[in-house]
Amino acid sequence: MDLLINDGLRSKKRNRDGLNFKRKRRKFQKDTVTRALIFIGEVLVVVFLAYWTVRGFGISTTIAGESMENTLFSGDVVLMNKLGPVRVNDIVVFQPSSNLSAQYSVKRVIGLPGDTVLIKNGNIYINGETFHNVTETESIEDAGLAGTEITLSEDEYFLLGDNRNNSEDSRYETIGNIHREAIVGKVWFCVTWSNFGLVN
Repeated sequence: MDLLINDGLRSKKRNRDGLNFKRKRRKFQKDTVTRALIFIGEVLVVVFLAYWTVRGFGISTTIAGESMENTLFSGDVVLMNKLGPVRVNDIVVFQPSSNLSAQYSVKRVIGLPGDTVLIKNGNIYINGETFHNVTETESIEDAGLAGTEITLSEDEYFLLGDNRNNSEDSRYETIGNIHREAIVGKVWFCVTWSNFGLVN
């Protein structure tokens, strides 16, 4: 009799152990799913950050022509930054409105929305004050449209090439004042080995 009772108790214990094992297995499966979801979430965050880093700082374009010498040279490959406001002396990449099928153009920002621009006796005047170049440039021989004072509208920028006397820029009707929506990004780095480094 005692033997039968002990066998029954052992059988019940085995059943209880079996149930406990299943519970542990379910818990193990939940932990695995949780870890997998966390891993997938981390991967998505990394991909998202990588995408916006490349989109913001890693888009490249190639300089064509001599209008930005001696800062940038024809054939230089530069990276542009699509984030942040456009400021005076930024070098920007833009799509000329006169020819939307043309490749991007690269010039330096001289005048901001609301500014007045005048080129007189080879010098640039912004809001009546002499503009100070951040790089060495020649005296301007052809004032073009800026020979008479220009007032920029609320979304217009006045751009010039650093090679002042060999640049088709905002002084001419073919380019004119550039609207903010036409600006693709700001040049910040040159990856061409002969001119490698940050661009000012």
